Amino acid sequence: MKLFHSFVCFLLFCPLIKTTAQETTVVEKNQFKINLILPGVVYEHGFSAKNTLYSELSFGVGYRNSDFGGSNWSYYPTIDEQFRHYYNIEKRAGKGKRTLGNSGNFYGFNAIYRFESINSNSNYSSSTPSITVAPVWGFQRTYKHNLNLNLNGGVGYNFDKYGSQVVPVINFTIGWVIGK
Repeated sequence: MKLFHSFVCFLLFCPLIKTTAQETTVVEKNQFKINLILPGVVYEHGFSAKNTLYSELSFGVGYRNSDFGGSNWSYYPTIDEQFRHYYNIEKRAGKGKRTLGNSGNFYGFNAIYRFESINSNSNYSSSTPSITVAPVWGFQRTYKHNLNLNLNGGVGYNFDKYGSQVVPVINFTIGWVIGK
């Protein structure tokens, strides 16, 4: 009988525990941004107190210098997915620093899919689709008037139809948070 009472109490109080945990979330639940440097849009979804899924659709620029064909530029759409863990949000809040807009430092795992180049001019290089995976470290700050700055980087592994290689991964964006 004791086990039955314990089970009933667990069922009654379990929703309260879950509600309390949701109220202590420190990252934004939903955040939309527009990037300016390489035009794009971002949606960042907070799914726990310190973790988010960052999804970005943007345009990339590539440059290649070759002994055979000279230098070439390429332009291509990209999808950037990141799992982020914000590790210093509470420390920033304790010091009275801004945490709005997921302003904090993070580490995470990044996956970038680069589509085929959209160049149509023969003076420019075409590129093949590729995927890059990398651990990253970075920071994000959202200032007054919703100005957003984001910088992260790491060392990753790139795969395409010609092979694979170790590559640097750097993402720098300046933009605006929408809807706040």
